[in-house]
Amino acid sequence: MTTSPTSSASPTSSTPPPGPLLLPVLLTVQFLVSLDMSVVNIALPDMGSDLGFAPESLTWVVNAYALAFGGLLMLGGKLADLVGRRRTLVAGFLVFGAASLVGGLAQSPGQLIAARAVQGAGAAALAPVALALITVHFAAGRERARALGLWGASGALGGAVGIMAGGLLTDWVGWRSVMLVNVPVVLVALAASRSGIPADRRTGPAPRLDVAGALLVTAGTSALVLGLVRTETYGWGSATTVGTLAAAAVLLVAFCGVERRGERHARGPLLRLGLLTHRPVLSANVFALLMSSGQFAAFYFTSLYLQDVMAYGPTRAGAAFLPFCAGVVAGTVIATRTVGRVGERALLVAGGLLGAAGFAWFALAVEAGGTFAGSILGPSLVASVGIGMCFVPLGTAATSGVAAGETGMASGLLNTSRQLGGSIGLAVLVTVAASATGAGGGPGAGPGPGALAEGYAAAFGVAAALLVGAAVATVVLHGRRSAPAPSAATPSLPAETYASEESSKNLGEGVDPGVSRSTHQ
Repeated sequence: MTTSPTSSASPTSSTPPPGPLLLPVLLTVQFLVSLDMSVVNIALPDMGSDLGFAPESLTWVVNAYALAFGGLLMLGGKLADLVGRRRTLVAGFLVFGAASLVGGLAQSPGQLIAARAVQGAGAAALAPVALALITVHFAAGRERARALGLWGASGALGGAVGIMAGGLLTDWVGWRSVMLVNVPVVLVALAASRSGIPADRRTGPAPRLDVAGALLVTAGTSALVLGLVRTETYGWGSATTVGTLAAAAVLLVAFCGVERRGERHARGPLLRLGLLTHRPVLSANVFALLMSSGQFAAFYFTSLYLQDVMAYGPTRAGAAFLPFCAGVVAGTVIATRTVGRVGERALLVAGGLLGAAGFAWFALAVEAGGTFAGSILGPSLVASVGIGMCFVPLGTAATSGVAAGETGMASGLLNTSRQLGGSIGLAVLVTVAASATGAGGGPGAGPGPGALAEGYAAAFGVAAALLVGAAVATVVLHGRRSAPAPSAATPSLPAETYASEESSKNLGEGVDPGVSRSTHQ
C-alpha cells in the first residue's frame, strides 16, 4: 500500500511515538466496552428480584445499553475527528464511569435502565477512539499489527470475561458489583490518559458538526437496534417490528442522501460515503457485520446451553469460557506474526472458515447429555482461534489508506458494523432457536433439555453459515492488493485534523487560541 504521509493514517515524522501508557489505556477501553455488553446477563435474575422489575422489562437492562451504544457510534467516531481524540476519550470515560456508579446504586428499575443507556452513550464515545489512536500512533507493519491484535483480543476477552465475571461477582458479592467494578477501572484509566494520550492541538479553523447527518444516523441506527432487540417480544411480522424497521430504513436512506450532498459541497459529512468505495474498507465492514452476527449470538447460546441444559451454576458457567479466552489469544498471536507475510485477505478468509468450523462443531456436539469435554472444549478452542485470527486484519483493512483526519470516522463505521451485526444476528438466531425448540419439543409446560439443545444446535449452525458468508464476502470484495482510500474531491477535513502537542511544536504550527490546555484534556 502506497500512501502519502499527509493523506495516510500512518504515523509520520510529526507524530510522536506511542508512550508506554497509550496501548494499555486503549486496551482497557476495548475490554470495558465489551465487558459491559455481557457482564449483566447472569446478574439479571438478581437485579429483577431486588429492584422489582416486571418480567417483560428486565431485558431492557441489556437493550438500553445496546440501543445507546449502537445508535451513537457513528457520532462518537466523528467527534473524535472534530473535537480531538483525547477530549473524546476522557469525556467517554467520565460518562461511562458516572453511569456505572449510578447504576450500582440504583433503587428502581427506571434508574438502572437509564444508567445502562448512559453507559452505552459513554461506550459509543470510547470505542471508535481506541482504533483511531492505534491507527495514527502505531507504525504500519509489525508494530501496528501487534497493537491491533491486542485491541481485538481485548474486545473478545471482554465479552467472554464479562460472562465469567458476572457469575463470580453475582455469586460472591451481589449484582451491584457488576456495575460498580467499572468505577475503579475508569479512575485508573483516566489518570493514565492524562500522561498516556497525546494532548489535542487543532492546526486549523474550528470544525463544524454535520448536525443533520448526526441526527439521522443516530435515529436510524437506534430504530434499527430497537426493532431487532424487540423481535423476541413482538415477533418479526408484528406491526410494531415492521413499522420500527421501516422507519429505520427511511431514516438511514435519508442519512445517505444528506451525506452525499454534504460530500459534494465539502461540508464535512459525518460519514464520507466514498470510504465505502475502497474495497478493503468495504470488505472489512461486511466481514465485521457477518462475523459479529455469528459470534455474539454464539456467546449467548453457549451461556444458555451451559445453564439450561448442562445445569451449570453462574460461576461454573463463567469458568467454562476460559478455553475461548485462551483460543482468542492464540489466534491473535498467529495473526500478528503472519499478517505481514500472508496479507489481510488470506487471514480473514482462514479465520472466518476456522471460526465457522468451530460453530459447526458446536451444532453437532450440543445435546441433552453433553459434557464439557465433549460439547464445549473442542468447539470453543477451534472457533476462538479462528475469531482471534480475524482482529488484526480486520482493524488493518478497516482503516487501510484512510486519511488521518478520518480515522475516527472509519473506526466509528467499523464499530457500528460490529454492533449492528451482533444485534441482527442475535435477533435472527433467537428466532431460529425458538422455532427449532418448538419443533423438537412435545406438549407440556415447557421445552425440556433435549428440545432446548436442538434449538441451540440450529442457532450454532446458522452462526457457522454466517462466518462462511463473511469469508466468501472477503474473497469477492477485498482486492488482492490494497491502495489508498479515495479521498473526496475537496477533503472533508482540509485543515481540521488534530496533531499532538509535540508535533505542533516540531512543525512550528500555531495552536488555535480557542484550544487551551485545560484539566479535562
